[in-house]
Amino acid sequence: MKLLKSATLGLALLASATAAVAQGTGSQGYFQIYNNTEDNVVVGFYTNDGDGWSDNWLSGPLSPGESAKAEFAADTGNCAQTFQVGWLADDDTEVLDDPIDIDICEASNVYMDDNEIYYD
Repeated sequence: MKLLKSATLGLALLASATAAVAQGTGSQGYFQIYNNTEDNVVVGFYTNDGDGWSDNWLSGPLSPGESAKAEFAADTGNCAQTFQVGWLADDDTEVLDDPIDIDICEASNVYMDDNEIYYD
């Protein structure tokens, strides 16, 4: 699988878009990431398929309540990925969370909560 850096920021999804996301988007070449925190800002989202870390998928900060769409080419490469989230620190630097393994071809949504990051 070859990842394409084409994430775009958006506000929380509308009801119709939420229904589409729930249908297994990972196998269709994209997934959605959600910042479900109370007051933490996501400034980085990185993936690694074993060949090294990607560039930041985000084109800008992802504030609480916002989501971003990440697109990739599902028909080539490795579905097994590791992702890592970067958070905005009080001194405006980026603090990286622990890496998490994910099957990018199966995942539809990645949720970033205050004390947990998970996907489905």
